Amino acid sequence: MLKPLTLPPIHPNQGLQAAYRRKLDKLIDEMHKSLTYWITAAYKANTPEIAMDASPAKVMRQLIRKLRRRWDKKFNQASLDLANYFSTAVADRVDGALSTYLKDAGFSVDFKYTAAMNDVIQATIGEQVGLIRSIPAQHFSEIEGLVMRSVATGRDIKYLSDELQKRYGVTKRRAQFIARDQNNKATANIVRVRQKSMGCTHARWLHSHGGKKPRESHLEASNNKLIYEIDRGAWLEGNGGKWDWIFPGEAINCRCVSVPVIPLGMPSG
Repeated sequence: MLKPLTLPPIHPNQGLQAAYRRKLDKLIDEMHKSLTYWITAAYKANTPEIAMDASPAKVMRQLIRKLRRRWDKKFNQASLDLANYFSTAVADRVDGALSTYLKDAGFSVDFKYTAAMNDVIQATIGEQVGLIRSIPAQHFSEIEGLVMRSVATGRDIKYLSDELQKRYGVTKRRAQFIARDQNNKATANIVRVRQKSMGCTHARWLHSHGGKKPRESHLEASNNKLIYEIDRGAWLEGNGGKWDWIFPGEAINCRCVSVPVIPLGMPSG
């Protein structure tokens, strides 16, 4: 009896992830340099009265909110371009890799830009735009809090500078996570659409073995060579009180991938 053919899995591309992160880092670095300059300059100017007069707190709050409006605008403008660039690059890379794997296996498939492909790319772009725009919003909320606490307690400029640097590190790590997680999700979702367009109905779960603390259910699925339905998902998994069918690469920080099972009746090239 003939066994169904499987293709190699498509892993998230580390080069695309690195390029995505560099673009985010550049924006964050520029933002941090700007706010550090203006906040420290204003803080120094008001240091003698900082703990005794209400006006320095008002000055600092107005400055921070002015800076926030400026950087919200810059991130909003950059978010759509970056999300479009990344989503298109992931789709092109997935199509290229799948075409190569299929050709090596003796098949010829002409991938077209279908309605389903457009849906998944637009959804990917929308999610990334929201995440990118959330970076300055979250950053400045924390910055305003630490500056107001510094004003209230009469902290010196070195303390404030150190706290600004710590917050910068937190935001950079969040950007790193966004780049990695979005690379995993975008690749997994686009791969799934292309698998369906090839006529595949099933795929096998494959663990990446890349994380320090793997999810036991994901590792077990890989070890047992779990075959799942592409239209449905592998199993029900809880997420924030909501249960839904799970796919490889979909859960937060999941690096698992799928191995498509090629139907026996698929025509070759």
